[in-house]
Amino acid sequence: MTDYSEKARHVIQLEIDELTRLHGRVDGTFSKAIDLMRCCLDGRGKIIVCGVGKSGSIGRKLAATLNSTGATSVALDVGDALHGDLGVIDPGDLAILLSASGETSELLALLPHVKRFGLPVIAITGGLQSTLARNADVVLDSRVEKEACPLNLAPTSSTTVMLVVCDALAMVLLEARGVQQEDFARLHPGGSLGRALLTRVQDVMRSGAQVALVQPETSVREALQAMTSARSGAAVVVAADGGLAGVFTHGDFVRAFQQDPAISEHPVSAFMTSRPISIQADKLAAEVLATLEKCRVDDLVVIDAAGRPVGMVDTQDLTRLRLL
Repeated sequence: MTDYSEKARHVIQLEIDELTRLHGRVDGTFSKAIDLMRCCLDGRGKIIVCGVGKSGSIGRKLAATLNSTGATSVALDVGDALHGDLGVIDPGDLAILLSASGETSELLALLPHVKRFGLPVIAITGGLQSTLARNADVVLDSRVEKEACPLNLAPTSSTTVMLVVCDALAMVLLEARGVQQEDFARLHPGGSLGRALLTRVQDVMRSGAQVALVQPETSVREALQAMTSARSGAAVVVAADGGLAGVFTHGDFVRAFQQDPAISEHPVSAFMTSRPISIQADKLAAEVLATLEKCRVDDLVVIDAAGRPVGMVDTQDLTRLRLL
């Protein structure tokens, strides 16, 4: 059986090399493009994205990404635009035109009409001296030295570079506009992503009788009884002032019991984890997911704004609620 892995690595390396070259030539021109896009959106305009062939596919991806981050965008088919769909364009909009060569005939046929509407034009092209580049307000350089195709024909490195330029535009624009998790959540209400972003910790946490609350002087035996009653793998240890003193887990008990089987009447404070990982009740459930993944814990104590424990999140609950 032929091993094509080395050939695959060669293709990947060629594209990596082109991305490295792209990284080195990003300059102030990119900032001008972001400023134009922000100005358009701040004026309630929309971003019109056009391309033909593979560039058109990447343009549609850019428009979808922009829309998903709250930057109103339309992927305009060049053929349809020349036969009536120019009505989608309004004064105050901005056009992003994509062409590897900058000489795509269909796109150049559209260019005068875009100019007639007075739209600023951002060109993403490898043809820096092309007709498209000469008529654009900002040119983002997507040229490549070599396609990853062994014949140097099929668009490969060039489409990867163009895609990365588009992703950079969308993500930098998102940050420049100050888009927050809550804003992103409103645009993604469906599926597990939407549930994670729209749901608060207080909506998924265990509370009341479902949480084993004990004091530092509570015995290990009593703490285990409280955990059994709450059907929880951990007990939250509450300080005298109502603050969070620690957490005692089933794992803590097992480790302590292996060293000293006669620990049942010892205070739970001797075996608890002080300053445990916690999260505030009003945070997004998405932060729970990130915290659990980062800290590798199964139980997360939930506290209120004053630092008092009010609940607990168990990874099993997140699975049941389809947040994992």
